[in-house]
Formats: sequence, structure tokens, C-alpha cells
Amino acid sequence: MMPTHRLAHRLAHRCPRTARRAFTLIELLVCLAIIAVLTALLLPTLASARDTARSATCLSNQRQLVLAWTTYANDHRDAAMPLAQLVAAPTSPPASPAPTTLRRFWWGTIAGPNDTIDHDSGFLGPYLSSSLSARSVYECPAQPWGSYRPQPAGLTVQQPTSTYGYNGYFLAPRSTPGWATQIAFRPWQRLSSLTAPSDLLVFADALLDAPLRNTALLDPPMLFDATLGWLPNSAPTTAFRHARPRDGSPGKAQAAHADGSARAHTPAPDAPRTGFVSSVSAEPGLAYVPDWADWAQ
Repeated sequence: MMPTHRLAHRLAHRCPRTARRAFTLIELLVCLAIIAVLTALLLPTLASARDTARSATCLSNQRQLVLAWTTYANDHRDAAMPLAQLVAAPTSPPASPAPTTLRRFWWGTIAGPNDTIDHDSGFLGPYLSSSLSARSVYECPAQPWGSYRPQPAGLTVQQPTSTYGYNGYFLAPRSTPGWATQIAFRPWQRLSSLTAPSDLLVFADALLDAPLRNTALLDPPMLFDATLGWLPNSAPTTAFRHARPRDGSPGKAQAAHADGSARAHTPAPDAPRTGFVSSVSAEPGLAYVPDWADWAQ
């Protein structure tokens, strides 16, 4: 038998190692060009997948909100949740001359000299496991904190509230800031008396345009004036921010309905629009104010 060292020497001569050769400049440029082309082809797919994920999260958020809204009504004799309320807080110390006014909203409470937001004491707080914060159940992932001007604007410390709007205009007219003086005569709604609950919007993507500001109120496409009746709303709040085209026109708005369902909507072509903010219909019913024709009678 041939010694091991001689066998290794002979094999080394039969199978010489080939010298390693580096990439040439042309080969490197070709590789970079191929990578660039593949990236360009994949970017639309990646953007679409990202928007699909955001839309799914948004729908999940609103399903949680409308479930909490239904539970609130079950605990309050079937009455729809208020949009906002002014309540008197206990004084501290007790000798204080007057109680502090708390501004309680469906998403939380503003209180104290520093306008501290208590995220868990809103009307829906007891029914949700998520606190009010960036990337919480109250925030649409397609409109993250920092991409809009927060409201209320006069707070000492700006904090996120919500980028979803609640249809208090129809469901709880007397508790709707800004419009209550005009619509307080309308009845406070009960869930058992709602007509076409699968069409009625309870929550939806919401925003104010020019400049972008968040709003927790879902305005109808027309607003009621006690003297003039229904007038077009020049500043709608339903935000069609999902799957937006590259030209900046409206995409789709996710919304939760009174029957507990949630789905996407497109804007009505004849509804007032500012940027990508519009309405799902040009008239208030059925989505916003189903009995709107009876208001002027």
C-alpha cells in the first residue's frame, strides 16, 4: 500500500487548486443593476402588503371599539355612549373654592391645571384592555402619532387622543361639542331602536384636512342648522387614508357599524372633499343620520 503522504502528494498534483478571481467592475455593476431592478419590482408589492396589514389592524381596532360601545349600552339601559361630557371632580384639598371641571370624552378625560389626560377614564376605558397611547386600539396605524396636529390644540402637554371618529352627532346629540346647541332637540338613541344598523357608522377613520388634525367626532356630510335646515359640510371628517393612490386622492376608510360589523368604504363621488377627507355618502342617511329627513319637520 502506498504511504499516506505520497498519496496526498500525488492527488495534490492531479487536482491543482484554481486561483480565486475577484469580481470585475463590470460584473459588480451588472449585479447592482439586477438588484435595483428586482427592488423596483418588489417595492409596490411590499407597499401593498404593508397597507393590507395596516388595514387589517385598523379593522381589528374598530371591532374592539364597537364591541366596547355595545357593552357600554348594555350597562346603561341600552343608551348610546356620549361623545363628551363635563363633570365636576372632587376638590383637593376639600377647602378649595370650586371643583375642577373634567372634560370627559369617549377616548379619555382631560383634567387638572396641566390638562393631564387620563387615558383609562373615558367612556370606553372600562371596556377596553388597551390604554390610550401611540399604536393603541384608539389609533389607526395608517395615521400614526406625529403625522398630524393633535387636538385639543390648547393642551399644555400634547398627547395622542384618537384618530377614529365617533358618530355622536346622531347617537348622542346633546353631548356633541360644537353642534349641541343646534341639534340637542333630537332624541338620544338607544341601540334597540336603531334602523338599518348594518349601514349606520358608529366609528370610522377620521381626520381634518388643511392642516391635518385629528378629530374624535365623525361629522355627517351635511350639518343641521335650526333656521336654515341641512347645509353642506365644508369640512368633512371621514378619512379615506387606506390604499391611497399615488396622486394623493382618497383611498378607503375603515368603519365599524352598529351591528358590530366592520368594513372598508370608498368616498361618494359627489360628496364634499378636502384632500383625502370626505364622506361615504353625499347625504346624511343611512350611514350617518338615518332619520335626517325628519329633522326639518
